[in-house]
Amino acid sequence: MPTARVVRPPRLLLYLALTALLASVFYVATAGAPASAATSTTISANGSSGGRTFDGIGAISGGGGNSRLLKDYPAAQQSQILDYLFKPGYGADLQMLKLEIGGDANSTDGSEPSIEHTRGVVNCNAGYEFWLAQQAKARNPNIAFYGLAWAAPGWISGGFWSTDTINYLISWLGCAKADGVPVSYLGGWNERGFNADWYINLRTALNNAGYGDVKIVADDSGWDAVDAAASNSAFNNAVSIWGAHYSCNGGDGGNADTCSSDAAAKANGKPLWDSEQGSQDMNTGAPALIRAITRGYIDAKMTSYFNWPLIAAIYPNLPYSTVGLMTAGSPWSGAYSVGANTWATAQVTQFTQPGWKFLDSGSGYLGGSESNGTYVTLKSTNNSDYTTIVETTTASAAQNVTINVSGGLSTGTAHVWATNLNNPSTGASLIHTQDVTPSNGSYTLSVQPGYVYSITTTTGQGKGTATSPASGALALPYSDTFDSDATNTEAKYLSDMQGSFEVRPCANGRSGQCVQQVTPVIPIEWQNDSDAFSLLGDPTWSNYTVKVDVNLQQAGTAELLGRAGTQSRPQGNQNLYKFRVSNTGAWSIVKNYSSGSSTTLASGTTTALGTGTWHTLSLGFQGTTITAMVDGNTVKTVTDSTFLSGQVGIGVVGYQTDQFDNLTITPGTGTAQPPTGPITSGVAGKCLDDNGGSTVNGTAAQIWDCNNTAAQQWTYNGGALQVNGKCLDITGAATANGTLAEIWDCNGGGNQQWVQNGNTLVNPASGRCLDDPGFSTTNGTQLEIWDCNGGTNQQWTLPSA
Repeated sequence: MPTARVVRPPRLLLYLALTALLASVFYVATAGAPASAATSTTISANGSSGGRTFDGIGAISGGGGNSRLLKDYPAAQQSQILDYLFKPGYGADLQMLKLEIGGDANSTDGSEPSIEHTRGVVNCNAGYEFWLAQQAKARNPNIAFYGLAWAAPGWISGGFWSTDTINYLISWLGCAKADGVPVSYLGGWNERGFNADWYINLRTALNNAGYGDVKIVADDSGWDAVDAAASNSAFNNAVSIWGAHYSCNGGDGGNADTCSSDAAAKANGKPLWDSEQGSQDMNTGAPALIRAITRGYIDAKMTSYFNWPLIAAIYPNLPYSTVGLMTAGSPWSGAYSVGANTWATAQVTQFTQPGWKFLDSGSGYLGGSESNGTYVTLKSTNNSDYTTIVETTTASAAQNVTINVSGGLSTGTAHVWATNLNNPSTGASLIHTQDVTPSNGSYTLSVQPGYVYSITTTTGQGKGTATSPASGALALPYSDTFDSDATNTEAKYLSDMQGSFEVRPCANGRSGQCVQQVTPVIPIEWQNDSDAFSLLGDPTWSNYTVKVDVNLQQAGTAELLGRAGTQSRPQGNQNLYKFRVSNTGAWSIVKNYSSGSSTTLASGTTTALGTGTWHTLSLGFQGTTITAMVDGNTVKTVTDSTFLSGQVGIGVVGYQTDQFDNLTITPGTGTAQPPTGPITSGVAGKCLDDNGGSTVNGTAAQIWDCNNTAAQQWTYNGGALQVNGKCLDITGAATANGTLAEIWDCNGGGNQQWVQNGNTLVNPASGRCLDDPGFSTTNGTQLEIWDCNGGTNQQWTLPSA
């Protein structure tokens, strides 16, 4: 018989749930209560203790293009996102913001425009960094700004380490000042080492130009610069702060279990900054983020932390599309996501301020071991308030923490806030768990594994309540004449990958405004070169026709792009189709891969376009049929099933200053369906097989006699190879030769991306090919990745339409 059920009123259920939540997050007791945790730590919050000055927590807008789409968000959602990033007592509450000084070249996820594309012509309205800084300052008037270049305009003579570059940086500071953005810090060349004489000359030039209060940071790479300064007093005197990148172990995207500087850095006496760290998913990266802050001070005496990037306001087919404090890749819908990285940051920024002092007596490892977690204590400039931050992200069990308050610090009520970082959720982020009053200046807390806690005597903290609308695709048809955009700015939704596409008055007798590629020569680059191009639209678009008017301003070739999908690095490595047409009438349809290879599907010659005249290019996709047209006349129809969805784009071959107008995308019918069937091996009679047709994660991907069963019915869709609802996966996302291939839930990871290069299947993340080890013909041999060698054991024929 059914058991009886007790029905509780909803309000009582809510009360019980909240009580359980708080009890699971934190247990607080006065000193003298019996300890129940396996490990106990006593923290000496002694206001008389020595320690370095805290300089603040920041994030990086740049390196590059990662804030681009934020400018095009609807006003309401744009304001909400900005509040979560900068508004005190609401979200990340950033204390510093590092801005890219644009150089017209890609610096990871896009190309940020220069303020000076050609020598002497300065446009302070270029790009969005000053706008972003204005928005940040409006929310937090105390925020500090830091400028750094990744690339530089190509007109600069003498390379980056030149007088021209110094003058360019001073022009940029002038634009910042005119836009009401007071820049406090200036760096050199991101992750490209240093030139001591250049920094000395920069200091002199800044002083002479009235920027004596701007402090120089060097060298935004490693600790080599501070080592060199030990024997170069002029260099040492020119630099105010030593900044290194990814000093917390593992480098780019590392786990930050330990951090390091060097003896010369610690002995130098100037502030040491973690001037770039992060490169982590907005949720799964939160434990490493907080570790880099606490362990960055404990291990390396770094007093500031900058997360890369600020936000992933980029298209989702670009690299690092979930990396940052938040994501905002759907400006047409207004959808965004607040990551756990936001709340990990808030656990520091909402409880401290730049100018506070670290207390070395109150900073260290829980139980003396990095596996238990860490703690840092900081005191306010009023010498009374304090905050102790405890992180337990590497712990496996609950621990007792006793805090002894002395040295003039307040022995009043301490407020406890906590965030679950190892299992992030909105309901377990920045929760005010309890208040406690010390007894004789002491109190004991029980901390749970996987959390960050802030124990503070300050008030004013809070958690934003704005919610995102649902995400949705950009509706078709879509069109833009560019006439409503401000001159010299970027057009709505266009995201530059290389070069700079800006709205300018149309040329050659056409009225209104057009988009023009305005970078006339190759820039001084940070990331490898490619043709100048810009992307727009929704990666889910499938069947459509994209059309644009083009005016070649010089002899050269314009490009119209379609079905642009996964991009890897550098930016020219992207899955897409290109329709290229030159001034002579030479044309081609090219299939480009994210591995960097390309295949010409067709080519020929049509009527010459000439220069200084307007023509219309069109590229249509319906299923596997691709149609290219010039001025309404079909030049070629081809069939190809490799890419079945993706964005559109415009571009030029090289850096011609061509113009584009009247961009339109009209829908086709239905959605292109990828072909499904067996993938045959170069080893005769064998096929790629899902062992036993299993849907269990970790099932071996193997070779087997071709038998046309469900275990061999593969679909190549957007770079993923799918069978039975699962994806072909590289075990553990490893990249080493011999790593096994298996079946796993589809997640879009780099270890599930496969690119056709001839008849090989290349994984761009590892650069290695799907391989049948030892040319085996034995059924059940599990496949692996190996250096690409063109052997028959690396040959695979995909199903055709």
